[in-house]
Amino acid sequence: MAVKVLYTAHATATGGRNGHTQSDDGLVSVDLSVPKAMGGPGKAGATTPEDLFAAGYAACFGGACEYMGQQLKLRPRSVEVRASVGIGTTDGGGFGLTVRLEVKVEGLSQEDAERVVAAGHDLCPYSNAVKGNVEVEIEVTAV
Repeated sequence: MAVKVLYTAHATATGGRNGHTQSDDGLVSVDLSVPKAMGGPGKAGATTPEDLFAAGYAACFGGACEYMGQQLKLRPRSVEVRASVGIGTTDGGGFGLTVRLEVKVEGLSQEDAERVVAAGHDLCPYSNAVKGNVEVEIEVTAV
């Protein structure tokens, strides 16, 4: 699939999972720490690559759902996405991710909310990037 690039983000990490990462514009600047659950120090005030991925995926997915709602002429009052990103070992000996998206759609029926979210999933660049490689579970709730 060819991509016509419209925007490119840049960031630099030093020190790996127990280091620091920062976007080139400095708006994102965070310390990183391996969580205690993975055998790391779990430093207070630090985050993980999975937290950053979850935040980006949630924002992008929500935007994709809002856009597709407009395209389908099913305009929700609001879309809230809670992304959970898990990391663990794979059968092959490496590491892998899992993703769960809990999507609350206000102002549409359950059926229409599911249509909008399915269309958003097809459009979202994060969803397309992980398709076929990361299990993505989606729960849709019309509120």
